[in-house]
Amino acid sequence: MQQQTGNLIVDRCIGVLKLDVPTYEEIEHDPSATQQAAIVVGVVAIAGAIGGANEGFGGIVAGLLSAFIGWFVYAGLTYFFGTQLFGTPTTSTTFEAVLRTLGYARVPGILSVVGFIPIIGWLIAFIGAIWGIITAVIAIRQSLNITTGRAIITAIIAGIAAAIITGILGLIFGIGFYAF
Repeated sequence: MQQQTGNLIVDRCIGVLKLDVPTYEEIEHDPSATQQAAIVVGVVAIAGAIGGANEGFGGIVAGLLSAFIGWFVYAGLTYFFGTQLFGTPTTSTTFEAVLRTLGYARVPGILSVVGFIPIIGWLIAFIGAIWGIITAVIAIRQSLNITTGRAIITAIIAGIAAAIITGILGLIFGIGFYAF
């Protein structure tokens, strides 16, 4: 019996949060997980919008749009740098595999939903951000089949490049983008 999509997404999110390597591998190799990863990115963007509730409806729409654009930009740059500069002979992947794993890697960002709570909200959201960096490095390592050191370097270089690109887009369009 095939597992329902909703349950599968939740199970995969839990696996990512637990830093379970087989979960990342499963996501990498499942083409249907791309749509699921998009759902994760959307839910996390909504959680962030709730956490920063003072932005209003326009802020929510801009946040959703920027989350998806930032996801694509970061995944594309990660794929490029990971395969062209920091890859090894064992590096063999597709853009979609990197996109999927990095989409799911955003799940710790759900903690940003509590960002509006005085005193502890920012701390919980910060923990989610750090956790998200860790899940992204594992996603990069697994999807590109590289070492953790190469994955960290790829994450940093792609993050800097994505921040520059999304910053320019933000200036052009007048909205902030999530680069990572």
